[in-house]
Parts: sequence; C-alpha cells; structure tokens
Amino acid sequence: MADYDAVLIYDGECPYCSIAARALRRLDDVGAISWYDEAAQSFLETQFGETPFAMFLVDRRRGRVYAGRSAAEELADRAGTLGIVGSLVRENYDRIAKAVGLASGRGRDPDDYHEIYRLDAEAEELFDRLVDAAAERPEALA
Repeated sequence: MADYDAVLIYDGECPYCSIAARALRRLDDVGAISWYDEAAQSFLETQFGETPFAMFLVDRRRGRVYAGRSAAEELADRAGTLGIVGSLVRENYDRIAKAVGLASGRGRDPDDYHEIYRLDAEAEELFDRLVDAAAERPEALA
C-alpha cells in the first residue's frame, strides 16, 4: 500500500483538473483518484452527506478537506509554485473550470464547494480506501 498523507479527488475527464493534478508528480506523499471512483463517492457522501462535483484534496495528517479553489491553491502551494500562481488559480478557478468544461463538452459545472473543511471522523475512516484506490497513479498523471 502506498504511503500518502493526502489524496486528490479530481475529475479525470476535465483537462483543467488533469493539468492541476499533474503537479502531483513532484509530491510523493499525495495520491490521486478520479471523482468517479467508488472510494471517492463513498468518502464524499460520508464527509458532506452528498457527492459534490468538485476537486478535493483530503489531508488526513492535517485533518482537512480542501475543496474547489482551496484545493487548487493548496495543490499549487505544495508543488512549490509561486504564491501568485496559487492566488491566480484560486481567484480564477470557477472561470477556468467553466471554460474548460465547455471546451471539453463535459456538460456540467463544478458544485459550489471552495472552503477548507474539517475532516469528519467517519469520513477519515474511509481514507485508507482512498489511498488504496490512488496506489496506481492514473495514466494522465504518469
């Protein structure tokens, strides 16, 4: 089993999300799984009581779930990009995601989840399932 402190849940069908997730190549302690994966769906349902469609960075060590703009900014920060890049990502997340969704024909916008949430104790129990699902990096991240 991989030893990840955090797992990124992202829409593998979204080019913007895939590009953001590529930063993981420099982060040995962060795994990634598709939003469509059963483990991701179970985690989100437990954490939020629904399965919001957005990018999420689940960090067990910090006890946090970063969502949407916050997830993109945190990922940029962890990848060592300049602070301005993280700020630009955060401030333009909705606009970029909407434009890329239209260009890719995705047909749905991300849900309005952009905060940093406390990792729910029941959801934390599912973290190892996220890690197991993330053990093999998606081809888009290889």
